[in-house]
Amino acid sequence: MSTSALAFNITQFFPSLNHCLLLSILGKAGFESRIVNFFLNYLVNRKTNYSWNCFYFHLFDINVEVGQGLTLSFVLSALYLSLFLHILEKHLKNLNLKISTLSFVNDGLLIIQRKSFQVSNACLLSSYNVASKLLFKFGLLVEHSKTEVFHFSRSQGIFNPPSLDLSSIGGPMLVPKNTWRYLGLIESFLFINISTFMPIR
Repeated sequence: MSTSALAFNITQFFPSLNHCLLLSILGKAGFESRIVNFFLNYLVNRKTNYSWNCFYFHLFDINVEVGQGLTLSFVLSALYLSLFLHILEKHLKNLNLKISTLSFVNDGLLIIQRKSFQVSNACLLSSYNVASKLLFKFGLLVEHSKTEVFHFSRSQGIFNPPSLDLSSIGGPMLVPKNTWRYLGLIESFLFINISTFMPIR
């Protein structure tokens, strides 16, 4: 079994979070109403004004986002993505696509293990299409230009993995590289097998 991975990036993740959907997710997750109401007042329809001595400026709208780097942002983004990942897993299961998914907030991985890279590419294309459409429903967009595909093999022969054509869904032609820089790590692909670290379903 060889391992293939498709890496994708969600563009402008934190500013794009749908606050109303986030509040709905908090309610469905069982959080107390006072917590949901806090974020309702904090994130949605927030207003402020300025005052100086006896002068009061009129109320105006201000945009408050789940900002990157804020203390609660990681918790809120994880809750937001948990629903996406849950629905995505159901969709992939219904399509009989045995894909493992990893999420690093605005970066994601689709991972598959097959004997044929051609089969892996076909499954990755379908899974990527499903994930992109589902993210769009969540108010998020995949940045196709940053999408990459990687293949790992223990074969001692010539290693020439095929490209992955995403043009049918508006993406680029992905040509596998010999090295992969991902989340600050650099790995060489020749004769590497990460199946040791990934469970086979």
